[in-house]
Order: sequence, then structure tokens, then C-alpha cells
Amino acid sequence: QVQLVESGGGLVQAGGSLRLSCAASGSIFSINHMGWYRQAPGKQRELVATITSGGSTNVADSVKGRFTISRDNVKNTVYLQMSSLKPEDTAVYYCAANLVVSDFAIPYDYWGQGTQVTVSS
Repeated sequence: QVQLVESGGGLVQAGGSLRLSCAASGSIFSINHMGWYRQAPGKQRELVATITSGGSTNVADSVKGRFTISRDNVKNTVYLQMSSLKPEDTAVYYCAANLVVSDFAIPYDYWGQGTQVTVSS
């Protein structure tokens, strides 16, 4: 069984910083891409940033220049460094990982439970 556990959310003032972490554990053979998504109240879930196993990144325009995604392949962990936070960044942030659990398994997307980020003005 695979688990993704996020940490690092919380309440911060506008202009502040937070660092989110997401550790994948369990029966994992290999991890392809990992990423962060967010969902604000009344809105659809949206992509924030993704990173491949080789380190190539894709970052949403709304956070480009303020958020940085990185990963530690040894620890099966992905990070999201968030700086210059704005009230509109307030959302539940979800970690996702596309991984395989055995040599012949089909890649599958796994999701964390989400962590709340609240930015006060």
C-alpha cells in the first residue's frame, strides 16, 4: 500500500513563506513525476507545479517566480517552497505522485490527504 503524507501547511501573512513537504512511502518500485495541486473554496483543483524524476519542472503561471518545486529521489519526497505568498494562494494543497508498485505494474496516480495553506492580508 502506498501513502503520500503532506506537511508544512499553516497560516501565514501576505508576503511570507512556507515550505510544504510530501513523503511517499509503502510498496514503491519507482516514482515518475510528482506534483502539487491546490483547491480553493468553490473552485476546481488546479495544478501548481510538477517535477519529473529527472528534475524537469512545470510551474503554473500564477505562481511562477514565487514557488519552487524540488524533490529528493532517495527519500521519495517532493517539496514546494512558497514565497511572497498572496491571499489568493489560500487553498488546500495536495501532493500527487505517478508511480509503479512493481516491475510490471501500470503507473498510477496517488494523492495525499491535503494540507491547508491560509494567507492573511
